[in-house]
Amino acid sequence: MVNIRNVVTSHREPGFNYGYLNSPFIEFDYARQATFLVYNGRLMPISFRDSSRIDDYWCLRKKAAMYPTGELPTEIKGRDAEQLCNKIFTKDITKLNVGRCTYGIACYPDGGMIVDGILMRLDQERFWFVQAEGQIYSWLIAKAEGLDVEISDPNVWVNQVQGPLSLDILKAACDTLHPEPFRYFDIAKVTMAGQSVIITRTGFTAEIGWEYYVSPGTDCTRLWKHLMKIGKEYGLIHSGLDSMDIRRIEAGIMNAGSDFDKTMNPFQTGLGKFVDIDKDDFIGKAALEVADKNKLVFGLLCETSEPMVLGDAFANSKRIGIITAAAWSPYLSSGIGYIRLNESGYKLNEKEIEVEGIDGTTHPAKIVDLPFYDRDKKIPRGLTKLNISN
Repeated sequence: MVNIRNVVTSHREPGFNYGYLNSPFIEFDYARQATFLVYNGRLMPISFRDSSRIDDYWCLRKKAAMYPTGELPTEIKGRDAEQLCNKIFTKDITKLNVGRCTYGIACYPDGGMIVDGILMRLDQERFWFVQAEGQIYSWLIAKAEGLDVEISDPNVWVNQVQGPLSLDILKAACDTLHPEPFRYFDIAKVTMAGQSVIITRTGFTAEIGWEYYVSPGTDCTRLWKHLMKIGKEYGLIHSGLDSMDIRRIEAGIMNAGSDFDKTMNPFQTGLGKFVDIDKDDFIGKAALEVADKNKLVFGLLCETSEPMVLGDAFANSKRIGIITAAAWSPYLSSGIGYIRLNESGYKLNEKEIEVEGIDGTTHPAKIVDLPFYDRDKKIPRGLTKLNISN
């Protein structure tokens, strides 16, 4: 198997970009000769010609990194907004307070997963669902029939500032008061560089961090330059998603469409704790009550190579699964990844298996539970710091 990744490159020439949109920050990506992936119909920078994936990873772990991401917010607003959200998502949304976020999973009636993301409650009757890659907009409109609710695209773009110094940057970047307290999964509104911005204490790295949401009225160039100027004192970098990908795999964070799809239910993906099976009826509840709850997705440790994404895994020469995500972890000094098993019941660390490596040969590996460390998510909550001496 050949290690190939298809990316988007940009050229200064006339013509229309079919099928995707550019972020209001894209000129900063162009300036560094970014390569992109299309995510939610948006260009998302994954790497820059003048940076190193590993160097950026260490900056994320030790200082801070800013990531332009392809997350896609959808607004759900109206008297019946809570009712619709509670019907769509597996969590009990009636318990979600204004000013707070929750992790949301939407399922089909058969329990298969549509998409996941962060559900924000901005007001009593107004939500944003900030989704990963997937199809949810039309599903929301279809399921809203007969309800007093409006589904719309707020035309909002999302960036992340992540790393142990990210909250220091936030405090320095706010024009007046910074949010206090600003707890894990809180929502706040702040002013930076004269721009009113919604922020959340969330991210895709399992580091301390926050995300900021810009609307059509935001002066994005002014805001970007302000954050980078303030952040320079703290070592803030503008990074592509490749460095984030290493960290999210270490943290056991799933990516919709690759690590799970519509053929899997949340329990099989290891996300069963986000299903409030005892709440009032929601789409997929009946199927999930009787579904196979054994996990199919686990971690993978390979000390001698980075595993090959979409490569096969073998035990006793029998193909037992596929590698859905992989990277080399500088912190663990090991290849890491996710394995999606063909069938449940495999015992962790029972014996070594073999996986395809990016060098085209097979390597010994072990199946382990996720995440690889910080199981209680003390790092993003600010309750502990890892001793990183590299």
